[in-house]
Formats: sequence, structure tokens, C-alpha cells
Amino acid sequence: MPATPFDSAYLSTLFPTGETARLFSDSAEIRAMMLVEGALAQVQGAVGVIPEISAAAIHRASLECQVDPGALAQATGQNGVSVPALVAAFRDAMQAPEHAQYLHWGATSQDIQDSGLMLRLRQALAQQEDDLRRALAALAGLARAHAGTAMAARTYGQHATPTSFGAQAAAWGWPLLEALNALPDLRAQCLLVSLSGAAGTGSALGPDPAGLRRALAEKLGLGDPGRSWHTDRTPVLRLADWMTRATLACGKLGEDLILATQSGLSEVVLGGSGGSSTMPQKQNPVAPSVLVALARHATGLNATLQGAALHRQQRDGAAWFTEWLTLPQLTLTTAAALRHAADLCETLRPDPDAMRATLDGTGGLLLAEALSFELARHMPRPEAQTAVKTLCAQARDTGQPLARIATEAYPDLPQGFFAGTAHLGAAPDEARGFARAVAAAL
Repeated sequence: MPATPFDSAYLSTLFPTGETARLFSDSAEIRAMMLVEGALAQVQGAVGVIPEISAAAIHRASLECQVDPGALAQATGQNGVSVPALVAAFRDAMQAPEHAQYLHWGATSQDIQDSGLMLRLRQALAQQEDDLRRALAALAGLARAHAGTAMAARTYGQHATPTSFGAQAAAWGWPLLEALNALPDLRAQCLLVSLSGAAGTGSALGPDPAGLRRALAEKLGLGDPGRSWHTDRTPVLRLADWMTRATLACGKLGEDLILATQSGLSEVVLGGSGGSSTMPQKQNPVAPSVLVALARHATGLNATLQGAALHRQQRDGAAWFTEWLTLPQLTLTTAAALRHAADLCETLRPDPDAMRATLDGTGGLLLAEALSFELARHMPRPEAQTAVKTLCAQARDTGQPLARIATEAYPDLPQGFFAGTAHLGAAPDEARGFARAVAAAL
């Protein structure tokens, strides 16, 4: 298999990243860094740090000149960073040495690369948000439509008490809604410009480095950190944390859908299930399985990425390289997870008949807890619990439904007590509350 499925000709549809993959190509990174260089020249020219005519020429060239990524390879391998080679190639492409000499004036490689990264991450977040909104809209529709559709809740893989499919959809959706609501602050606090110079002091950026940084931030539409963050990777780590949490929420959806579609259960119907090469009767939960794999991948990537926080002194190549090895993969992982999750949520459908059959098939055992509280109205709670345990054991031993045994033992039980929809508790309200919250957010 290829080194990464995201770039594979035949695996890319299994791990679909949409337009996000293009943001982490060589050409996209170079284009982003050239845009930063052009914007830097503009703000420097405006305050007289470099000649205004040269600033205009550099900015124009940043939009028009092309740089071959392959031509940067040898120098990048030697320097450990692509910017020196890029600046040299950019200057050569300008064919105007009198202006090109002012390119990259007072900045350092990390300023350009980090600022360019933030431009690309801004686009990646926008693309991820689109799929996040699609998933939430679909889950809200399911929660609203099936707020009262009874199903068996399961804890430790065992039947627990009744819940509703709408509440299950809400449980899948709440972490995604929190991720959506976190985006405005995340963008404001983490999509930051970098302009600090060689050692973070801005000493070669002119008389007002802070003002220049603010102007560059405004020009690029990024935030001004108010400081140097060369070695403080908090903005990157917070973005990575958001992506990991969003991917894990998708993984939870995948885990539950795998279980909900297993043989003998099949309480949910998936759109676009996969087939087996030798067993034509199977409809494999491919997309849910991808979500689980992506969630596991994201946790590993994020764990490694945390090492990027360990920058030594004013610059650390090893920590920086750690980001290059993990952050693009994590961003693509999240993009693929949200794309799959949105498609799944838009096509999955519950099977109320199968859910009802599961409830009925327990013979009322799912209502054992409710029965103990009902009996506790007429006897001490410990006695009620003991009585219900005895009834449950009798039901298991004889194969008779708990509903029949309990009704015979306690004929005064309320009529319809063992109906599957009688003990949903707050589940319908949870489902409708989630649907309202999504409507307000979207």
C-alpha cells in the first residue's frame, strides 16, 4: 500500500479529504509563503522600512511568479527549512535585483512558514466546518424525528434500560456541536501571524516591530499574537486538540454504528454499505469502520505532536520537524472523518421494527430497574430490589417473560407498565433539546 492513503489513487475515496489535501501539497505551501512575503513587503513599504516601489514589485511578483518545488529540494535538505531556497528562487524569478534585494527583509524562515501554515489551516478549518454543519443538521433531523422511537440502551455491551433513537442521535451530536461552537474562539486565538525575526526580538524589522506585526496580521486576515510564539506552540497544539476531539466524536459514531449493524441486531440501516468478495449476503459497515480507524490514527498523531511543545531555547529544528510529520496528517485525518460522518448521518436510517423486536425480545428485563422503583412505592427499597432480582432470576431460569411473571406476582402494577415506550425518561426531551440547540447554532 502507499505511504499514506490520503494520496493514493485507489484508497483516497476510502479516506476522502476533499479539497483539504490540496492545502498540504508542495505547491500550496509555497504559494502560501509567497503570499506572506508579498504582504510583508506591502506593510514594510507602507511605513518606509523598504522602498515603496520595491514593496509593490515584490507584492506583484508574489502573485505572478511561479517557483518549482523540486528546485528547492537540495537546499532544503541542507538547510533543514525551505524558506532560504524559496527566497533565492523568488528573487531569481523576479528578474529585478534592485527590488528583489528587499524581499524577506528582517524576517526569519519560521515567520514565513508559520504564517503560511496558518493561512492554510484557516482554509482547512472552513472546509471541516462545512462537513461538521452537514453532520449536525442530519443528526438534528434524526433526533427530532425519532425523539420517541424506543430502543434498548446498552451498557458494558448489555441491555440496560429503554432509551430513544433520537437521544442516541443527540449523544452522537453533542460533541460535534461543542466543536462547532468552539470554532470562533479557536480562530481568533490560534490562527495567528508570526513576525519576530531571527531570535524572536524583531531587531531587524525596523523601529516598530510590533506595529509591523499588527499590520501584517491585518493584511493577511490573521490574529496578532502580541508577542513572539516561535517556541510557544500552543496555537498549533490547540488546533490539533480541536481536530482530535472532532475526529474522536466521529469515531464514537462509527463504533456504535458497527455494533448497531452487526448480525442478529441490525437496528440501523446504512447507506452505501460495503460488500464482501466471497460472502454476497454481507453489507459491511465500511464507513463506520473508517471512522474508528481515523479516530485511532488521530490519537496517535496528536500524542506525537505534543512533543512539538518541547522547543529548546529560541529555535528547535527537531520540535519543528515533529509538526511537519504529524500536523498535516492530523488535518487530513479530521477532514476525512468529518466527510464520512456527514455522509453517514445524511444516509443512515433507524429500523424501528428491529428496535421494537429487541425490546420485546427481552421479555421486559430492560424494565427491571423501573419495576424495582415501582415496587418501592409499596415496600422498602432494599426489599423491592431483592424481589425484582428474584423475579429476573425466575424469568431467566424458566424462559418466561419478566412481564408475565411480575404481573402475576404483583397484579396491581399499572396497566401498560411493560410497554417499551413507557419508561423513556428524559430521552425524548434530550433529543428535542439537541435539535433546538443545533437549529440555534446553524
